[in-house]
Amino acid sequence: MAKEIAGLIKLQIKGGAANPSPPVGPALGSKGVNIMQFCKQFNGRTQDQPGKVLPVLITVYADKSFDFIIKQPPVAIQLLEVAKLKKGSAEPHINKVGSVNWEQVKQIAEGKMVDLNCFTIESAMKMVAGTARSMGIAVKGTSPFKN
Repeated sequence: MAKEIAGLIKLQIKGGAANPSPPVGPALGSKGVNIMQFCKQFNGRTQDQPGKVLPVLITVYADKSFDFIIKQPPVAIQLLEVAKLKKGSAEPHINKVGSVNWEQVKQIAEGKMVDLNCFTIESAMKMVAGTARSMGIAVKGTSPFKN
């Protein structure tokens, strides 16, 4: 028989660095979840990705048990890493702060495909390119799309 879901919690935590301090502690404590148990499990599953910001979706059940799903790092953070930038442009339509090529966009789209709401790699690449554009990162090269 399925457990009754008491709530969902969405957090972004650096891989291997979950600890009871905010934002993890208060978010889990308010639902009655064992904070240290979550931190140990999360750090164990993300020890191969130290320092990367990882979105996590925590399902809390009525008996205070929990399950969690770790997703891929956000596209914006991956773009900053690839372009070797600290942050995006304050005026992305005027000032371009970096550039990526279509091959890099394709690699990010392939890695993030499971978390995106699209069916083809082309549409995923367009979503990643749109994120880059809104951050002030230019996408260099000729577009691999017909339109």
